[in-house]
Amino acid sequence: MKRFFLILTTAVTFVSAGALMSPAHAGLFDDDEARKAISDLNAKLTAVSSKLDEQSDKKADKTAVLDQLNQLDSLRQEIARLRGQLEVLGNSVDEMQRRQKEFYVDLDNRLRKLEPQKVVLDGKEAQVDQNEQKSYETALAVFQSGDYAGAASSLNTFAQIYPHSIYLPVAQYSLGIAYYAQKDYKNAVATFQSLLKAFPDSPKAPDAMLNIASCYSEQKEKVQAKKWLQNVRTVYPDSAAAKTAADRLNSLK
Repeated sequence: MKRFFLILTTAVTFVSAGALMSPAHAGLFDDDEARKAISDLNAKLTAVSSKLDEQSDKKADKTAVLDQLNQLDSLRQEIARLRGQLEVLGNSVDEMQRRQKEFYVDLDNRLRKLEPQKVVLDGKEAQVDQNEQKSYETALAVFQSGDYAGAASSLNTFAQIYPHSIYLPVAQYSLGIAYYAQKDYKNAVATFQSLLKAFPDSPKAPDAMLNIASCYSEQKEKVQAKKWLQNVRTVYPDSAAAKTAADRLNSLK
């Protein structure tokens, strides 16, 4: 654009100089006409310059607008990318919170299982932990299956590990029956007597005493058998075992 201005300026200068100074053309233009021509050329130059400046300004404005539009488009793309990341992050947080909730629920359930549970048996209440409960139920299951040798081993182990368990009277009674079923009358009598000594008020006590009499009857020791049958009637007169003892006494006469 500066070059164009230079060309125009040179042309105007050349025309002006030619019109004013050249004798050969003195007849073509007089002073007024020459001045008018120069004035017209200057006006045209000013107009063209102004127009070029205007166009230059407009081009500059368009360039600035284009730059702003490009920046705006870039910002929009960046915002879209950030929104995508935010959505992914939000989903990740939701998933993490869900997993944490499941973890805490599972942990709470596990801890509850490990906590001692309240058990009421034969009118007595006690706290029983998970291992104790499982050990007792396992031993009892072996007994109920008819594996009396295995039951004797499991019940003995339970009694040694949990000597103060609320299940001990039942465990000892079942152990005595397991010995009796194997015709191990000596150990059966010892187990039933241990039950009577430790838990005389147990609902299993009258039957334990009755079973001691049965052990002696199996060994043909009638005197001892009668003695224990009479004990049942004396110590637990209102029990069902006492009525059974009375019937057996009659049959032994």
